[in-house]
Amino acid sequence: MDDQTVRAALQRHWEASDASDFEREHDIYRDDAVLDYPQSGERIRGRRSIQESRTVQPNTKRFTIRRIIGGGDLWVTEYILTYDDRPSYVVSIMEFRDGLVAHETQYFADRFAPSPSRAHLVERIDGTSPR
Repeated sequence: MDDQTVRAALQRHWEASDASDFEREHDIYRDDAVLDYPQSGERIRGRRSIQESRTVQPNTKRFTIRRIIGGGDLWVTEYILTYDDRPSYVVSIMEFRDGLVAHETQYFADRFAPSPSRAHLVERIDGTSPR
């Protein structure tokens, strides 16, 4: 699978994720895919189990893709996942095998206030002025 095809598949995946289209969202995974959440120490095995874990979440969620980078069998998506109006900054690392995701690792980070000690060195990337 060439990089343009993978990028298009990732775009469809994230659009389906944002639309809560759980069937289409999981088309990208192999049947034996593995999903890791290192911060909670969880591993989910199998496309159907990954799908079910997302289907049973009670939260309202939205996905805002910041960028997708990668090539070959390794792709990274940086996005904002908003659960019930609370944003988390997420990095998803997807490893492909035979054109489908074999392994995904997701890292989550909550927003934090900028440090006053470096205010004179930074510009805000979210469009707001330094506090």
